[in-house]
This record gives sequence, structure tokens and C-alpha cells, in this order.
Amino acid sequence: MGIVGTVALTMGFVLGYLSSSSNHVTSTWASSSTATTLKPVIFVAPTTSHRTTSAPSDVQIPQLQSYNAASSSNSSQEASSVPVKGIFGLGAIAAAGLMLFKGQNKVNDQNAVDLESVWSMAASGAGKTIRIATRKSPLAMWQAEFIQSELERLYPGIKVELQPMSTKGDKILDSPLAKVGGKGLFVKELETALLERRSDIAVHSTKDVPMELPDGLVLGIICKRHDPCDAIVFPKGSSLKSLNDLPKGARVGTSSLRRQCQLLLKRPDLQFLELRGNVNTRLAKLDSGDYDAIILAAAGLKRLGFSDRVLPGETNIIDPNDMLPAAGQGALSIELRTDDPDTMALLMPLHHIPDAVTVCCERAMNRRLSGGCQVPISGFAQLKNGELRMEARVGSVTGSGPLIIKSKTIPFDHSSKPWTVVQKEAEALGVEVADMLLKDGAQAYLDEAYDKQDVGVGRSGTQAK
Repeated sequence: MGIVGTVALTMGFVLGYLSSSSNHVTSTWASSSTATTLKPVIFVAPTTSHRTTSAPSDVQIPQLQSYNAASSSNSSQEASSVPVKGIFGLGAIAAAGLMLFKGQNKVNDQNAVDLESVWSMAASGAGKTIRIATRKSPLAMWQAEFIQSELERLYPGIKVELQPMSTKGDKILDSPLAKVGGKGLFVKELETALLERRSDIAVHSTKDVPMELPDGLVLGIICKRHDPCDAIVFPKGSSLKSLNDLPKGARVGTSSLRRQCQLLLKRPDLQFLELRGNVNTRLAKLDSGDYDAIILAAAGLKRLGFSDRVLPGETNIIDPNDMLPAAGQGALSIELRTDDPDTMALLMPLHHIPDAVTVCCERAMNRRLSGGCQVPISGFAQLKNGELRMEARVGSVTGSGPLIIKSKTIPFDHSSKPWTVVQKEAEALGVEVADMLLKDGAQAYLDEAYDKQDVGVGRSGTQAK
């Protein structure tokens, strides 16, 4: 494409030269013998939101002249042919500019988008069908329907099919996830459908996706992140407004070791009770009196429309300084096959680079620590004002020691580099913070967690009931 563009550009300039080299002519817009010309017209290539591509060089269209056929008898015949030459020259230059623009706008990495095919599909839908594997829970269905609506908005005429599935994690509700296999239980059936080509993509809550994926699959798309924080939710009619309002010895429903471990630092008097099921089920148990409060992801409450559970002023949204979120919390992600570049190109407009930077940084930290449900690991990255800050915490599953907390901030530019480069730099920071944790003794906590059968944070070495 670049060679053809160069040839066309050269032809344009040759024809342009031939059209203006014979004689100086007077502009019809001039009031005197001094020729007047138009200022160069600058064509600036449009940018695509959330894309990390290098902008092509501006294409300048040479100055245009109008010709006065009455300037002389000798130039009259030539003037009649010059506009034709000029038109051909301008046409060649315009064609060159278009080809160069299209050629330079292709991202030179594994997630490269063929803009021409995307534009074509956007115009017609191309009869494409996308099958989305999803869990059956109300929150999972909301997330899949959200991606469905976004694809239909981007590509009129596209057909998007939802494929609800029951996972093992949805069926085992009487045991903590850490004891029955971790969060991978929520995605295995979906990943199997992808690998068997029964589905094209799977939509996930990123915090539920294991750090290691099966061969042939990639978490290729990170969507714009919603609220990453946790929320403490009280029964309907309660006058309590925040974590500080909980009475001494309150019963708090959460199966998350991460949440338990961090809450004990602020409120060592609390009792933790097992809590499983979808959001609706958990809220029903809370209102029936099984708990004094439960902890849920704020994003899930907001997505499902439980506005009455988010208090005025969001006083029950827990500050990240008090409870650091899980890696990837609040972000939707899309998993697909690595051998399906067409679908990857189709999905790229949903890839939100700034939030993908923070999520990749967090997941790299967790992956380095072999994190899962068995270990109280939290990680939260923030990209602000040209800096990327990563903080991570590791705790003891027995509550026998303090949290280990490490953080680091680095200058970070994500706007002028290919996504693959940006991703590697973000992941490098996550790994570095993980190594800081290990250096400060986190490995002992990790070993303790994976050796222990009945995991749960307690006080004085006993499990909380």
C-alpha cells in the first residue's frame, strides 16, 4: 500500500508541475497583476477513540491557482489544457493521500485492526453473527446484554446471540470458593464452548477470570471500567450508613479472604459469615436477618439497578484506602480465541486503553504471586496525570500477621505507543510491585494459604465463624 501511494503521489506532483511550469498566469481573484493563491489545504486524519495508534503525517494539498484564458493569445490554448492536467494531478494526490492514510492507520501489533474491514462492517453489518457465552446469573446476563447492545450500536445489521450457561461455580453454593477450586469454576464451561467453537466470545467480570488462561484463548478486550470499589450493604430500613456505624461484633457476610483480611485491620471485632449466591440471593439473605451487613462489589449493585442499596453520597462505598479492590474489579472483559483476528478487530472499539493499562498491571501482579481465592491478595492501579501508580496488599489467611503493603508510581505514556508495548510496560510495574511484596515476606503468607485446608481469616489463629 505504501509503494502504490508513493507512486501516485509522484505522478500527482509531475502532473502538477506540468500544469503550471509554462507561464505565469494571473488569478481571476486578483485586482492587480500580482497573482493570488489559496493557502494550502491541510487534511488531518481522523482519530479513533481509545486507540493507541500513531497519527499519520498531515497530507498537504499544493496551492491551487485559477487561470485567466485572456492573458495572452499564446497562453490561451495552453490554459485550456492546464485545468485538465491539474485535475488529474489533484486526483492522483488525493488517491495517494487516502492510500497512505489507510496504510499508516494499521496498528503494528497482535491486536492490529484492519480499519477498512471494520468500516465496511460498520456500514453493512456484513451478515456477521457473534455468539456470546455467558453465565445465567442476572449480573452476568446484564453484562452480556451490554456487550450485545454495544456491538449492535457499532455495527448495524450484525446478529448477536446470547448463549447462557450454568457453570460449576453457580451450582456449588454450600462451600467457600477457596475450598472447591476458586473462581475458575465460573469460567470453565464458557472457555470450553470457545475452544470447541460453539461460541465466539465470552464476557466476564474481570476479577473472576483466573490469571492463567487455556492455550488458544486470550483476554483480548478490557472495556471501560465501572466503579472498582466495594460496598457495605445494610438491610432494608436500616439507619446505618457506613462501615463505622456497624455495632461491635456485627455479623458480616463475605466469603472473600481479601475483604475479611483488610476489614480486620479496621474492625477486629467483626464476625465473618459465609456468603454465596448471586446478588439478588445475597440481598434476600441480608434482608431476612441472616447478616447485619454484607459486602458486595459496587459495580454489580449499580449495573443491576439497586440504586436504593447505594446510599446518598455513597457513604457505604468503602474507600480503597480501607479496602483495596481485587485485581480487575469493576471492569468487563472479553475472552476469545487467539486464531480469530476478525472477531478481535470487530471488538477493538470496545477496548478502553487507559483502563486496560490499570487492569493489566493489576493482573500481572496477581499472576506473579499465583493469586487466587486461597490468598488474600488485593491490587489497584491508577493512571492519572501521566503517572501509573500500583498498590498491592497480601494478608494472612489465619490473621496471624499484619498486611504487607507495597506501592510504586512511575511516569507512564500510553498515547504514543502500540498497545503491545504499553501492555508490557504496565505489566512490568505489576510484577515489580509483586516482587517488592515477596521481598518483604509475602511468600510465607502464600505458603500458609496453599497448605491450609480450611481457609478463613480469624483472630488469635482461629477461623472466623
